Amino acid sequence: MIHCVLHDPDDSVAVVVAEGVTAGQMLTALILDEDRTIQIPCQSDIPLGHKVAMKNMDTGDTVIKYGVDIGKVVAPMRTGEHAHVHNIKTKRW
Repeated sequence: MIHCVLHDPDDSVAVVVAEGVTAGQMLTALILDEDRTIQIPCQSDIPLGHKVAMKNMDTGDTVIKYGVDIGKVVAPMRTGEHAHVHNIKTKRW
């Protein structure tokens, strides 16, 4: 089962595409550009359509989704944690 998708292996977040993703489970992430999967441990419950951190990130780091800069980290994240408005903000303002 595919739990989340990302385009490029260098993306720092992936989008959750399965319901019921919970802390403690192993997630299967599909890297679309390479048509391969990887496994990451899930650290948080993550709702469908939200993002999951694909690597550890510190405050100020740039967040890359689908190969595009979508903002900056405002609270540190570990691999497998929920990535959303509580720890990512736009760089626009």
